[in-house]
Amino acid sequence: MPGLPRFHLDTSAPHLRRPCCPWPVAQASLPKTAVMLFLLLSSTFLSPTRGQTKIPLETVKLWADTFGRDLYNTVTKYSGSLLLQKKYKDVEPSLSILEVDGLELVRKFSEDMEAMLRRKVEAVKNLVEAAEEADLNHEFNESLVFDYYNSVLINERDENGNYVELGAEFILESNAHFSNLMVNTSISSVQLPTNVYNKDPDILNGVYMSEALNPVFVENFQRDPTLTWQYFGSSTGFFRIYPGIKWTPDENGVIAFDCRNRGWYIQAATSPKDIVIVVDTSGSMKGLRMTIAKHTISTILDTLGENDFVNIIAYSDYIHYIEPCFKGILVQADRDNREHFKQLVDELMVRGVGVVNQALIEAFQILKQFQEARQGSLCNQAIMLITDGAVEDYEPVFEKYNWPDRKVRVFTYLIGREVTFADRMKWIACNNKGYYTQISTLADAQENVMEYLHVLSRPMVINHDHDITWTEAYMDSKLFTSQAQNMMLLTTVAMPVFSKKNETRSHGILLGVVGSDVALRELMKLAPRYKLGVHGYAFLNTNNGYILSHPDLRPLYREGKKLKPKPNYNSVDLSEVEWEDRAETLRTAMINGETGSLSMDVKVPLDKGKRVLFLTNDYFFTGISDTPFSLGVVLSRGHGEYILLGNTSVEDGLHDLLHPDLTLASDWIYCITDIDPDHRKLSQLEAMVRFLTREDPDLECDEELVRQVLLDAVVTAPMEAYWTALALNASAESEQVVDMAFLGTRAGLLRSTLFVGSEKVSDKKFLTPEDEASVFTMDRFPLWYRQAAEQPAGSFVFNLRSAEGPESPGQPMVVTASTAVAVTVDKKTAIAAAVGVQMRLEFLQRTFWAATRQCSTVDGPCPESCQDSELDCFVIDNNGFILISERSQEMGRFLGEVDGALMTQLLSMRVFSQVTMYDYQAMCRPLSHHPSAARPLISPISALLTATRLLVNELLLLLLEWSAWGSQRADQGAEAKAVFHHSHKHKKQDVLQPCDTEYPVFVHQTAIRETNGIIECGACQKIFVMQQIPSSNLLLLVTDPTCDCSIFPLVLQEATEVKYNASVKCDRMRSQKLRRRPGSCHAFHSEENAQECGGTSDTSALLPMLLLPLCAWVLPPQLLG
Repeated sequence: MPGLPRFHLDTSAPHLRRPCCPWPVAQASLPKTAVMLFLLLSSTFLSPTRGQTKIPLETVKLWADTFGRDLYNTVTKYSGSLLLQKKYKDVEPSLSILEVDGLELVRKFSEDMEAMLRRKVEAVKNLVEAAEEADLNHEFNESLVFDYYNSVLINERDENGNYVELGAEFILESNAHFSNLMVNTSISSVQLPTNVYNKDPDILNGVYMSEALNPVFVENFQRDPTLTWQYFGSSTGFFRIYPGIKWTPDENGVIAFDCRNRGWYIQAATSPKDIVIVVDTSGSMKGLRMTIAKHTISTILDTLGENDFVNIIAYSDYIHYIEPCFKGILVQADRDNREHFKQLVDELMVRGVGVVNQALIEAFQILKQFQEARQGSLCNQAIMLITDGAVEDYEPVFEKYNWPDRKVRVFTYLIGREVTFADRMKWIACNNKGYYTQISTLADAQENVMEYLHVLSRPMVINHDHDITWTEAYMDSKLFTSQAQNMMLLTTVAMPVFSKKNETRSHGILLGVVGSDVALRELMKLAPRYKLGVHGYAFLNTNNGYILSHPDLRPLYREGKKLKPKPNYNSVDLSEVEWEDRAETLRTAMINGETGSLSMDVKVPLDKGKRVLFLTNDYFFTGISDTPFSLGVVLSRGHGEYILLGNTSVEDGLHDLLHPDLTLASDWIYCITDIDPDHRKLSQLEAMVRFLTREDPDLECDEELVRQVLLDAVVTAPMEAYWTALALNASAESEQVVDMAFLGTRAGLLRSTLFVGSEKVSDKKFLTPEDEASVFTMDRFPLWYRQAAEQPAGSFVFNLRSAEGPESPGQPMVVTASTAVAVTVDKKTAIAAAVGVQMRLEFLQRTFWAATRQCSTVDGPCPESCQDSELDCFVIDNNGFILISERSQEMGRFLGEVDGALMTQLLSMRVFSQVTMYDYQAMCRPLSHHPSAARPLISPISALLTATRLLVNELLLLLLEWSAWGSQRADQGAEAKAVFHHSHKHKKQDVLQPCDTEYPVFVHQTAIRETNGIIECGACQKIFVMQQIPSSNLLLLVTDPTCDCSIFPLVLQEATEVKYNASVKCDRMRSQKLRRRPGSCHAFHSEENAQECGGTSDTSALLPMLLLPLCAWVLPPQLLG
């Protein structure tokens, strides 16, 4: 068929004589046209026709061999790789290679982590005992006058230079143990949210009572110097934190942090719960009432965690689930589902007449079915009824479904100022062991919703059950809004604090929650990187299957120039990271806390997903006692399961350690330097030297790792002299060859030397902490080391590195070349080190162009070089990325983006294979920012409503400022206005959403070292020759540029969102993944005083506090479209 592309293959090529094997399934994502044509024509191999210019095969081979030889000679000379290999060979007789026992390793790590976490629990228990004893001895004093260190006001002065009230002098010093923040380790300070009055009698009495915690904070820290933040969150809203710190308001001058909203507080204060929220959407709920109801639902959702289950039913004259997919079930209240519910709640509309009884029946039936099926939390069950009070025919429902046992609590929220139905709503709550509140304004929602938590906590309080709670991973960026360095993953251990006074026993009074943070980074240091090999790693997950710590967990995403937490960063499931565990065998075993092992063939992404390694990994796992966590350790088969051991004298090792170009992995723990204040300023290398010279007998070091470092220092020391001699003998010409040489060992030792002045180094970030991929980190070995470890012995892996600076965004700059140094003892092989060079791209090009001027007479006359207009030449790496091209703009790009025809042909000939990879932590931009596709059709109405909204908002802001002036709080009015504008700005910018993506990675099949063929492109033919470049991961491609093959689509290496149809999406959302429930439950207690069930709401808030949230809710955006 004329005009269509056809493939002509040289059937004499060795690899084409083999029987044809089935096409890989992964290639199904190739452009359909090319795939169909290939399948149509692949059964017929055609010989070259039409007399096109032939590319001499022997000449191309000569070019590849010459270029490979010149390249190899250069990189071996400047890297010193042969010398390093010889030095390790010389000491082989004194070395031993130990096979790692993965199960023993994971048990040891687990025991160390358990011991560390147990110390945190002991500290928290000390605080609980001190707080309860202090409350027992404290008598409430309504007129108490007491000054305390208010975290916001400390060190603040008035216009006369005097300290403001509650703002006395508070000494603050930078402390490395607390992320270099300014703290006071001798005393705590007290923080309150902006909407909590700092001299309220309840606050003053609570703060006064909790002063007793100060000496306990200090004693805990002295006993366990690894402790970080310790705190007490009061049920009245104040937050006492140690060490004391000055609290920084946000950019609007507001302190929004309320300890009672935090996951650690809520989880410690209550047992797991099943919640059905029933909301009235009848016509009487229109306007502000519906706005308040939506805010109330959102606030309830914020009190739920991953051990809770929830659903939402709306009712008017009929009932409907706001998510139809969740009909008849409860779903886990993880972050994904909570955010999904919030979006649906925002879209609720009012209509019809409210009939509550069917909605209540539906809610009771769901809860009963889940209880009987042993699903959900299997603990507390509650219904949250949100209405303006127009309810009837409800008593028979309770008689049938809840009385006399009253196993389901009913909490009622009366919306609006109308009190006509207050008695009915209170009756419902009081007769179902719940609590009644009236929510008249948006500002009321927070305090009133929190009441249900105190009710659910009563049985636990009466029983005095101090359950230990461990949270999921989280980043508490709200804790210190101005401190970016605190965006680290934490878990918190927390315990509830109860009133022990006999006279209030039946009331079950929760005083608050104490907690202490554990930085997961510190916990993972107990699984030392050097014991896990080049590709190994350790990870933690929770009883719900969510990742606590994993090298492939990416909790942040970039929006503009800012890094932000992803909306679902702490509900990433183990199966979404270890996604090749398709049967979820690993996930199931770890959630159940089992000890064991399994093996998996895995595809490991490298270099931001551009490359992939094929590994067989052995997984070893066990539970961590007395926690909901499980630990996994991964070792790669082969060299990853061996560890190299050797000895050298301390004197020799010390001598070779003290070199200015030698560094150690800054994130690894060679010696413990973060406990003793005298040690915190020491680098790991300085600490090790002190340890070896016995200069500091108090230093604790990892002796096994220190021995490995000493051996590596001695073996690699001659490299410094070798590199120095090269640098001294460097000529002006050779200065344009190599910028630096470097090596790294499995003990995290790094040596490097410059062959040019530091100002002439092309890539200054390389081997610095700014470029994490090029250095040893807690999670990974350097990229150049990992790639070299999988290259054949003696072969170099070449990578083109790009500049990230604004002056040359994405422009290729330099090439790194590295090779591994292996040691074999008793038929066991371990990787001892990797060595390499960083060279200028210009040198690579010069060497290549010189090589292509070589000519073989075997095939007759040959072109002058690849720079001849008759030929187009590429040097690509084993993943298809172009290192050398005549056109500079093509360098660094994927071949398929430049020449789709050639890449398609290489794939069809199986020279390259396409591997499909998945990313379940991606962020995608929605196709449309508008919830309705019809929005543009109503633009005149939209414009009118927008103008109306602006007018109303300005009026409300005017009232805010007038009220603030009238109450002598003009500054609060300004803050409110700033908050309002900021919230709207934030909503507009919040565009990216979590999604699943798939993307292709292309890999050269190393068995195919050479091939050639012809591509028919309609009116012309394109010939090509491919030749492996020896001792490297590079390929030479020579093609005919005269034939236009643009009819072939480009082959792109880009991620595409995985779209799920409605049915599949619903099945995924409804699926109940295996989880392990918390070990304790406190649902009821016979001594509970259920008649303390609520009353009227407090409407004493200032007008600014009432109007502020209203501003953000007037005419919500969805009403405009």
